[in-house]
Amino acid sequence: MKITEVKIFSVNEERLKAYVTITIEGCFVVRDLKIIQGPGGLFVAMPSKKRKDGQFRDIAHPLNQETREKLEDRIFEAYENELRSMGATLTNLKRQKAPQSYQGDD
Repeated sequence: MKITEVKIFSVNEERLKAYVTITIEGCFVVRDLKIIQGPGGLFVAMPSKKRKDGQFRDIAHPLNQETREKLEDRIFEAYENELRSMGATLTNLKRQKAPQSYQGDD
């Protein structure tokens, strides 16, 4: 799987740092990923939908750790480039693993 494009839409909120749109193989788009500041650092949250019981369920997500890491590396690279273009860097920000969310039996 090759991520052919990453678009970063920075926001100025306490926890939410950016929305992300990725394009896979130049032919499949996934919108509404988020870069979030958690207690242990930044993490990438997958697009999700709130269920009737109040929990969030990922609507798109990697199926294994290797794919998640590739995805996160590419997103954080694009995010750092975006910050650099605005005169900031990720030097003082550390990454953390994304919290586990309910993914179901897809």
